[in-house]
Amino acid sequence: MIGIVMFFVALLALLLGFPVAFTFGGIAFLFGTWAEGIEMFAFMPYRIQSIMENTVLMAVPLFVFMGLVLQKTKLAEQLLESMGRLFGGVRGGIAISTVLVGALLAASTGVVGASVVAMGLISLPVMLKYNYDKGLACGTICASGTLGQIIPPSIVLILLGDVLGVPVGDLFHAAIGPGFVLVGAYIIYILIYAKLNPEAAQIIERDESISRREEVFTALKAVIPPLALIIVVLGSIFAGIATPTESAALGGAGAIVLALLYKQFSFRMVYEASKETVKVTAMVFAILLGATAFSMAFSYTGGDLLVEEWMLELPGEKWGFLIIVMLVVLVLGFFIDFVEICFIIVPIIAPVAELMGIDMVWFAILIAMNLQTSFLTPPFGFSLFYLKGVAPKGVTTADIYRGVLPFILIQVAVLASLMVFPEFYGM
Repeated sequence: MIGIVMFFVALLALLLGFPVAFTFGGIAFLFGTWAEGIEMFAFMPYRIQSIMENTVLMAVPLFVFMGLVLQKTKLAEQLLESMGRLFGGVRGGIAISTVLVGALLAASTGVVGASVVAMGLISLPVMLKYNYDKGLACGTICASGTLGQIIPPSIVLILLGDVLGVPVGDLFHAAIGPGFVLVGAYIIYILIYAKLNPEAAQIIERDESISRREEVFTALKAVIPPLALIIVVLGSIFAGIATPTESAALGGAGAIVLALLYKQFSFRMVYEASKETVKVTAMVFAILLGATAFSMAFSYTGGDLLVEEWMLELPGEKWGFLIIVMLVVLVLGFFIDFVEICFIIVPIIAPVAELMGIDMVWFAILIAMNLQTSFLTPPFGFSLFYLKGVAPKGVTTADIYRGVLPFILIQVAVLASLMVFPEFYGM
């Protein structure tokens, strides 16, 4: 039972606000030394070396760099302005354009914080100006900003691919269907909401001085460059021309080209993007090292065998296991970050999934969909914090929480459909 006690002590420490990497590493050292002695960690340097030599994980800083460069090119602003004009004549059109822009930003940048902040600064004031319901406006922005967790190239999928030993290219390919279904479900919800509450999502009067052709041309001019980058990055993976790591490098170079096209390139911008990339990468790898020590101590103390035995005895066999795992990940997502769940929870449950003959690509996509919800669930949903930080004074935390609730339910519904009808998604 030492491993199980260690797990709950780690969760408690995280809830009390202790740094994640040091919490996992420190608790692993204390419990591991107590249970097995200091010699248990003799192989730790070799584990660290294998992590540092892992070429799959090299894609993480490269995709982060690509996203940060694109964030600084004013890409989101141009997309939102042109899409807003294009869909303004539809009831709920600004919210729909926000979802579509969120999907494009997800596939080109994948940086949740940057997407939510950009749309919060640009799209939210416009929606409030046209008397959109505050909850609808806030929920749309938060949900659209988190699409980068499931739509490739997603950092979550790269981490899950490494943890589960699944090719990242296969995960990227499998995630496209669920990502599109989620975007479609958001748009359908907005259209229904706008139909039932016309005053909550009003139409924007068209600027008659600009022809429809000009509006479409402006929108295409804003959409085509990032779309071309998406096709180059993902197309090179799906066609088998490049590995995910090579395509990430290609994406970083492509982001620099787009910065030049948008006339936003400067060495200062590259320096700032590089510095932020180092910070994010250092955070991810510090957590990974702490999690490696934790999982080693957990296994040595027999915690993995106890979990495996308990999971295999669940009623309903495969389906009972899947339902319990999805509920546990969903609940944990209320309190801890997706990186911790990837590195701590997933390695514990993955061997059981393999024993039950569950397709690991499908399993990874289910977890990724579930982890996306963690960005929206109070009290620690990051998207909620990002939006609150840039929202106008009239928007309260209660408005944001009320707004994200329908989108959380939509995500859970799509997750359930992915579990029950995997063949619909090509799994």
